[in-house]
Amino acid sequence: MKLSEIRQLVSEKGLRLTKSLGQNFLHDGNQLQRILELAELTKADKVLEIGPGLGPLTELLMQHAGEILAIEKDERLVEVLNERLQDERAAGRNLASLQVLHDDALEYLRREPRNWTGWKVVSNLPYSVASPILVELAQGSRGPERMVATLQIEVARRLMAEAGAEDYGLLTLLVQADYEPRGWFKIPASCFFPEPDVDSACVSLVRRKDPKVAPESRALFEKVVKRAFSQRRKMMMKLLREDWPGPQLERAFAELDLPAQTRAETVTLDDFAALTRLLSVQSDASMDGISKNPRQTI
Repeated sequence: MKLSEIRQLVSEKGLRLTKSLGQNFLHDGNQLQRILELAELTKADKVLEIGPGLGPLTELLMQHAGEILAIEKDERLVEVLNERLQDERAAGRNLASLQVLHDDALEYLRREPRNWTGWKVVSNLPYSVASPILVELAQGSRGPERMVATLQIEVARRLMAEAGAEDYGLLTLLVQADYEPRGWFKIPASCFFPEPDVDSACVSLVRRKDPKVAPESRALFEKVVKRAFSQRRKMMMKLLREDWPGPQLERAFAELDLPAQTRAETVTLDDFAALTRLLSVQSDASMDGISKNPRQTI
């Protein structure tokens, strides 16, 4: 779908695009093809697309996947999208089956939890809700096989970050506990209509075969990292003392060779996972029984 086609369609339908809904449509064909390459789609794949808009990415997904569920919040765009793609589907050119759902994607994911393990997410996500959508999808053992998402470049850097980096933080850990970053590329603002105020990036996240945190420990892991990053520049042990007794923290930090002055931004994902496991132990005897290998998956 070319820029001229998008402009014409917006004009013909009298559409007023809303910045709050992230209605910036990616029209650059080279960038769309790069997204498809990261997704590695086959006709056996089921794809979740969030925020399809006018459908420039949807068109390509229909050519390469087997089934697509597209969730669009703007009812006007749902009507336009169904109308545009009706002719494509009627032609019967071995295209994927497509369901366009009018809903708020984040509310839908929270309201109707389902098993996404056989799915891939390929989406140009609305910037305002990109982070909570990815966290919602990533949690637990029922997340999609792969997530390829276009989002604000600052969010992309957080998703790709490693311990010690400026962008490393809460979002990094909540997603990387279950997903391994595989690659990313920048997308200039000029590739969108209308142009957003910031540059964008597309990231690829692949579900880990062995998650860093077991499902039954996920809630505790989130509690640990949220508390640890609640005041980024403060010593982590001091922050964690609001929830755990000092002696328990001192033993856990010693097991992991973490100095008492450690700040959260320098602690690796593996050490956060191990710290969670150690803090779940309530007695010295239990601690002694499991602390021989604190870095194993919890």
